[in-house]
Amino acid sequence: MIDPDSHIALITHAIQLAIAPVFLLTAIGTIINALAGRLSRAVDRRRQIEDDLIPKLTEADANARAMFDTELALLARRILATIRSIALAVISALLVCLLIGTAFAAAFVSIDLSRPVALLFIAAVLALTVSLLLFMHEVFLAAQAVHPKVWPQLPRVDRT
Repeated sequence: MIDPDSHIALITHAIQLAIAPVFLLTAIGTIINALAGRLSRAVDRRRQIEDDLIPKLTEADANARAMFDTELALLARRILATIRSIALAVISALLVCLLIGTAFAAAFVSIDLSRPVALLFIAAVLALTVSLLLFMHEVFLAAQAVHPKVWPQLPRVDRT
């Protein structure tokens, strides 16, 4: 006869092992939320330029038009970097979910799942690392538009 206390101990241990990655999942969710906010602001600025500012320009405003075109190009790069960063963060979160499920299932099967769990963890951390690098790239692109002395290759755009 199987001791019910040993099953409870096994389940408790499996839950403890699966809980640690949940904290990583929480952090990834917070990062995705921050990225979504940045994406929203970049998209809103792009719409403002395209719908409100550029249509009001006259032929004589060629310099302003060039500055807006430069900012639009920069915003396109920011949006792309943010979307890629979000995609990698979501992939990382999915890998963590698979890791949690695999770690929990390992307690109930007689197969050694330590390698798949380790590989899932490594893949999740790699995806998150690249996501954070893209996030940093997007921050640098945003700084390019705001601080022309720090990032001189982009002319300052009047935001009035």
